[in-house]
Amino acid sequence: MKIGVVSDTHVPEKSCELPAELLDVLKGCNLIVHAGDLVDICVLEDLQKISKVEAVYGNMDSQKVRAVLPDKKTLKVDGKKLCLMHGSGKPDNLIGLLKEEFFSQKPDIIVFGHSHMPMNEYIEGILFFNPGSATDTVFSPYRSYGIIEIVKEKIDAKIHKLSK
Repeated sequence: MKIGVVSDTHVPEKSCELPAELLDVLKGCNLIVHAGDLVDICVLEDLQKISKVEAVYGNMDSQKVRAVLPDKKTLKVDGKKLCLMHGSGKPDNLIGLLKEEFFSQKPDIIVFGHSHMPMNEYIEGILFFNPGSATDTVFSPYRSYGIIEIVKEKIDAKIHKLSK
C-alpha cells in the first residue's frame, strides 16, 4: 500500500494550483491523505481525480471545505491504524495535542499538518508524520510531501522535497 501524504496546500493563497511534480507522484499512490488547510475545495476535487482521498479540514479551510470534511478521523489502512488531524495552536504544543487526541486509540501512525514543518519521527512507538507544505516555504526551507508505504506490516515513511 502506497500512501501519498500532503498538507497545508493553501490553494489559491500560496499557489494557484498543486505543483505538477506532486500530482505526477501521487498518480502512483493507492491512497492520498490530506492533513488539512486545503483552503479551496478544488484541491480535494483535483486529488480525487487521481486516487482515493482521505482528508480533514484545517484552521484555514473555507466553510465549503468544512462542510464536506471532518476535523479528524481514524482509518484502518493495510492493517495499520492511521489517525489524521490538522492540528491547531502553537507548533511547540502540537505533539502534545495529538497525543491527547489519539493515544487512547493506540494508533500506528498519526498524520498531521499545521506547522508546515516536515516531521517523520517515532514517539513512544507511534509514527508522527507531517509532510510539510507542498506550496509554501514560510516555516521550512523547502516545499515537501510524504510517502508512506506499508508492506507486510512494515511501515516505511519518507519526506520528499519538491524540486521547484
